[in-house]
Amino acid sequence: MMMPENGHRAHGFSSANFLDSDEIIKELKLNGDETFMDAGCGDGHNAIKILEDYNHKGTVYAVDIYDASIEDMETYKNDNNVENLINIEADITEGIPGVEDGSIDVVLLVNVFHGFKASRKLDEAVLELSRIIKDDGKIAIMDYKAWDVPNGPPTKMRSSPEDLEKLFNKHNLKKVYLNEEIGENIPQGKSHYLIMFKKN
Repeated sequence: MMMPENGHRAHGFSSANFLDSDEIIKELKLNGDETFMDAGCGDGHNAIKILEDYNHKGTVYAVDIYDASIEDMETYKNDNNVENLINIEADITEGIPGVEDGSIDVVLLVNVFHGFKASRKLDEAVLELSRIIKDDGKIAIMDYKAWDVPNGPPTKMRSSPEDLEKLFNKHNLKKVYLNEEIGENIPQGKSHYLIMFKKN
């Protein structure tokens, strides 16, 4: 499948416009020295926020399938002389090159997981996320509630927290946290949920 040139830039759609990075990152309770991954980083606003405000002693990986996103992150890295940022162009479901087994403390996926459902690669995604996190590491997923509402992905691409829990349990990962009151205020309530998993 051909990727659109300039992936996210061409979409012109960043969650920065409607989701509060600080609200999301505070949920992760970072110490500031983590090896952190923004998986499906898009324009990188969450990765940059973590680098600048939360994770001064740690390392941040920014991973995205679109080369344009990674080019933009490389520009940011070079322009700001950031040494603790590693940018990787990769399809998570095919494996993330250069990331060792059990090396990541926290991996965050914001508005990314429904894409794995759309490509029918949910299991592949979970296996790779499980591979890269440390034994006490966590996978944090923020995505749209499985509601039939105008904004966001088609309803059939959405997963409920219960759907994700079943999927992750199958791969020996357990739910350790769920917040269903996060995201944008829409008429139906809060638009998103944030769920975290750890290894059993």
